[in-house]
Amino acid sequence: MITLPSTYAVIYNPDLTYGTVADNDGNVYKTIKIGTQTWMAENLKTTRYRNGDPIPNVTDNSNWMALTSGAYCWYKNDADTYKSTYGAMYNWYAVADSRNVAPIGWHIPTDAEWTTLATFLGGHDVAGGKLKEIGTTHWLSPNSDATNSSGFTALPGGRYYNEDVFFPLTFYGYWWSSNSSPYDNTQALNRSLYYNKAFIGNNGYLKQFGCSVRCVQD
Repeated sequence: MITLPSTYAVIYNPDLTYGTVADNDGNVYKTIKIGTQTWMAENLKTTRYRNGDPIPNVTDNSNWMALTSGAYCWYKNDADTYKSTYGAMYNWYAVADSRNVAPIGWHIPTDAEWTTLATFLGGHDVAGGKLKEIGTTHWLSPNSDATNSSGFTALPGGRYYNEDVFFPLTFYGYWWSSNSSPYDNTQALNRSLYYNKAFIGNNGYLKQFGCSVRCVQD
């Protein structure tokens, strides 16, 4: 039985200098420059769009997969336990909403911007290791090749499906891009990291799924 490591401090790279940015709710995030890009080093937690409109917090699991508009939830619908470490899970409709979930001066990364990040870190086969938080405080062993040399400090926040199905923490992390899938209009592009690989995945997932969000500076 896996004990979910929800309350342990996140391990950032002590050899790097982090900046900060705040969102509409007043949450303050660490930021990190990686190559020519500056990324959030934490998952988004905002509950409001940039214009102040609330993002619906949908906790009725039977309705989640029927949505065609923006929504968010917390892992297991438990903000007290999981918000601080893992941030919120958003469906892709929230990510794509013109009111914008990102703070001013920031945006949801395109698939091409994710590729720029991976390329700077040596390519998709090895970039994941350089993005993941070190050790097994949050990642399941062996957390293959994790160095966090980039400072990105990726965590395995899981994914939300439907009917109270939250993919368990510790295994995988999933982050939206701003791109709808060019192959299937019901899906959007997503990046994933794994406890047992250094690889960064590039996948299409249903737009109703709940995934983490990282923002990149304009």
